[in-house]
Amino acid sequence: MKQHVYYQHLKVMLPSIYRGIWGAAVHTLKTRGTPTCRFLSTCEGVPFGLADAESIFALSSGHGRCGVAVVRASGPASATALRCMAGVSRSPPPPRTALLRSIRDPISKEVLDRGLVFWFPGPHSFTGEDSVEFHIHGGPAVITAVLQALGSVPGMRPAEAGEFTRRAFQAGKLDLTEVEGLGDLIHAETEAQRRQALRQMSGELGHLYQDWTHRLKRCLAHVEAFIDFSEDELIEDGVLNQVDRWVCDLQAEMERHLKDERRGERLRSGVQVVIAGATNAGKSSLLNTLCQRPAAIVSPIAGTTRDIVETALDIGGFPVLLSDTAGLRESPDLVEREGVRRARERVEQADLTLVVADCADLPSDAQQAAAFLQEHLRSVLPPQEQPETVFPADRLLLVLNKMDLLPEEQRLELDGELRQVSGFPPVCLISCHTKEGVHDFLTVLHSSVKTLCGDPLSGAPTLTQARHRAHLQQCFAAMAQYQRYRDLDLALAAEGVRLALTSLGRITGRVGAEEILDIIFKDFCIGK
Repeated sequence: MKQHVYYQHLKVMLPSIYRGIWGAAVHTLKTRGTPTCRFLSTCEGVPFGLADAESIFALSSGHGRCGVAVVRASGPASATALRCMAGVSRSPPPPRTALLRSIRDPISKEVLDRGLVFWFPGPHSFTGEDSVEFHIHGGPAVITAVLQALGSVPGMRPAEAGEFTRRAFQAGKLDLTEVEGLGDLIHAETEAQRRQALRQMSGELGHLYQDWTHRLKRCLAHVEAFIDFSEDELIEDGVLNQVDRWVCDLQAEMERHLKDERRGERLRSGVQVVIAGATNAGKSSLLNTLCQRPAAIVSPIAGTTRDIVETALDIGGFPVLLSDTAGLRESPDLVEREGVRRARERVEQADLTLVVADCADLPSDAQQAAAFLQEHLRSVLPPQEQPETVFPADRLLLVLNKMDLLPEEQRLELDGELRQVSGFPPVCLISCHTKEGVHDFLTVLHSSVKTLCGDPLSGAPTLTQARHRAHLQQCFAAMAQYQRYRDLDLALAAEGVRLALTSLGRITGRVGAEEILDIIFKDFCIGK
């Protein structure tokens, strides 16, 4: 009777496994008793639902011709794929060990390629499921043949974008902050971005939020215990005072965490650097000098640049989105006026503005030149950033182009005068024509960008996503609800702590994360 029940259970659990394997399993059961079927599907320890999931496969390495391509499969049918495509025997191969095998079509038995196969039994795999990897030659024909062969394995289907990582999240292998760190690491283009993403993927940000979650749970437990048992005198005096201190400490830590000037978000998306100034000051020449290619048209005709010209740069390991803009002047030309409007709008949005001035337009007297430049800065900056005495040094660089047109004595006199002007932004004298002063300018630019982004390896982990900030602000406001209702209605105060917990849980994916999963995982590439 027990054997009959086991037959039926095996049929339900493994409907897509090869008939040959099913027959072998039944034969083994009749001759040797109940088998473990370890290599058929290794899913013990996997959260409920994953063992019944469809098996998926995809090319995990990049598309195009390459020396080696990696094709990954995950799910209960991975063992079947390994057996029928790589000729692995019924017993499981050593986990995480490279095996050199001929990769065959499971139907025609034609050899498709010869490569390495790796077996990752669940739950000790990236997804938490049984997984297999085929390391094959990276020619398009080989990759296509292997993917088609996997598609013919019963129970296998092509993976959707980010599905492997989604299964890892569902198996508890990663929280959402680690998932986002992994996504950022895949898309990192500069050294600083790589460092920040790797730090987040390692779990530092998630551990910080988990610590806050644990402390909030303790606050909630104490408040609810006081509500339920204080009348029976089973709760010590001063419990709520202790909760008050805990909540205040958490608020102070979150406030410091939120006051990061968006460094992590800026590093993740790139620093918005805008080149602005009067016509024919050399803005487009500066853009071309920085990106070392003719990205913008350079002409002696004033007003050549009408629209925004953008280019992405790596400045000392930090990502920069550099924008060249139309020269700022009054013009009867409707198109040029629209270009000026867009230029001013971009300056308002900039993290850092490079105000370019033509040295040939400066008065010969150093003091008059300093006054001229102060007025020039005010004409470029938006009204809300025009100071009485001090310019925002961390958001502004003054670039004096065409320094080769100034005599050496006048350069030194001008540089000395500008250094003495109180509240003046950093000044760089350069020549886009002779490249004189460009190296010093790049040093100053790198320092400004690094200040805006911060060091991704030092201090506490920083916010990297707008959704993190939104949920933390909601958490902060919910804790303020506790303080507001603490002496009026303790039940409402406890609800504030509960809401704070929910907001923190949405960051890591521990509470109410379903509605944001699609947004996060859709940015992943197929096979990751």
